[in-house]
Amino acid sequence: MRIDLNADVGEARSSAVGEAGGGDAALMPSITSANVACGFHAGDPGVMRATVALARDHGVAVGAHPGFPDLEGFGRRELHVSPRDVEDFVVYQVGALAAIAAAQGVRLQHIKPHGALFNMAVRDAALADAIARGAAVIDRELILFGLPDSELIAAGTRAGLRTAREGFADRAYQRDGILVARSVGGAVIHDPAIVVERAVRMVREGRVEAIDGTAVTLTIDTLCVHGDTPGAAELAATIRRALIEAGVEVKAVGLA
Repeated sequence: MRIDLNADVGEARSSAVGEAGGGDAALMPSITSANVACGFHAGDPGVMRATVALARDHGVAVGAHPGFPDLEGFGRRELHVSPRDVEDFVVYQVGALAAIAAAQGVRLQHIKPHGALFNMAVRDAALADAIARGAAVIDRELILFGLPDSELIAAGTRAGLRTAREGFADRAYQRDGILVARSVGGAVIHDPAIVVERAVRMVREGRVEAIDGTAVTLTIDTLCVHGDTPGAAELAATIRRALIEAGVEVKAVGLA
């Protein structure tokens, strides 16, 4: 049994000194895949460069984390745009990060949409297909992350991409397996002990308790720890230790 442990990184809003955030540096020893912001919802070329270098130096696989062009809202506001626009957004952002990574001898492993773009594409097949097409234009070897049984996973399959089913230990689920909106009370779980217990159960048993108390069955390939969560580095380290103690191999999803 194995799992990939990923985190959203490179989400500094300014790179006045062109460096990745200290929180990202503390996260890297515990994660196996890094989702690097591509400048639309957060980050910029300097932060992207520094974050890729940080991941490379820690042996962490690098992926693109494209979002809506919404710095003010951190990409968490739903924008009503066309699938053509979404495809352009993805090509622009993933292409930029792929070039920055290539300049440092790194090839992207995966793509994980950010925030509102992710949540909308989970339900909307047209948007999910646009994301998958954009990813395939850049590199057909990219692995597309998405919720299990979501439109994102289906779109990746239609586009001929590998896919990875993603779980969230620190987010509440609806009974249908969709994440509870952040605007709803209890959507983000802050108790580290509960988050760690949920992480191990999701990986070992393929189950998670929904916000209404019902059991949700899900099979995941990668587990997310949000990099902007207070104490994220310590939480990621604790989750990794708990998984290993439970007999789970923690390894990047793209590795054989």
